[in-house]
Amino acid sequence: MKYEKWDEVLAPYEHAVEELKVKFKNIRKEFLTKGEYSPIEFVTGRTKKISSIISKANRLEAEDIEREIEDIAGIRIMCQFVEDIYTLVDLIKSRTDMTVVYEKDYITNFKDSGYRSYHVIINYPINSIAGYKEILCEIQIRTLAMNFWATIEHSLKYKYEHYIPEDVANRLRRAADAAFLLDQEMSEIREEIMKAQVMYQAKSLTIREVLCKIQELYDLGEISRAINYQRRLDRIDSQKDIKEIVALKEEIEEILQYYKNKKRNN
Repeated sequence: MKYEKWDEVLAPYEHAVEELKVKFKNIRKEFLTKGEYSPIEFVTGRTKKISSIISKANRLEAEDIEREIEDIAGIRIMCQFVEDIYTLVDLIKSRTDMTVVYEKDYITNFKDSGYRSYHVIINYPINSIAGYKEILCEIQIRTLAMNFWATIEHSLKYKYEHYIPEDVANRLRRAADAAFLLDQEMSEIREEIMKAQVMYQAKSLTIREVLCKIQELYDLGEISRAINYQRRLDRIDSQKDIKEIVALKEEIEEILQYYKNKKRNN
């Protein structure tokens, strides 16, 4: 196995990572813009280091690293709840811009170390100046608790060169069980948490809309009216119920519509 031009080899993988990060972040944005709960908390991604690729290729005795190593391009999606993970797996399967090759459910079948996560290996098409190419990419989907544990385990594996002492490994396994217990407890109150977050998001979106409409009044030269609405918004902003904020938005919309009609008739 010999690759002299690593920049050329890795370029499409770097391209894929950036594209996929944007796509999944936009999925999150779509949910929130619609005032709905998002199963995606945040997204990260990376291209595997050359030294790590060589090391893994040697362990696997891989001749064709691009077909035999599926995690050269890696995306990690964090969720709040275990249920969100399976929602995202279904979403990925339904997409036409990527094809699922196979899955690894390390939540139902967690590793002996305690590691839990859901891995989806996809074929992803890349169009570049070099032409069309399909590459393998690994998408890891996990809860925040699972990610915290996995980050710690990764650091310890680096320190001990993959051979963690048994007493530390035992503690890690207990910590993994505790982290999963936290996930299960959070799932019990999932509906309440989701409702609270949707309410908060709806309020934030409505306030943003009101501020935009107040700015339109400033732009129209209605300074005193805009200041008055800003003060009213400040007074009701701390209230949990958004009904008054919605009513304020509708009131400003009527004023703006009046000015639009007046301008149209002149």
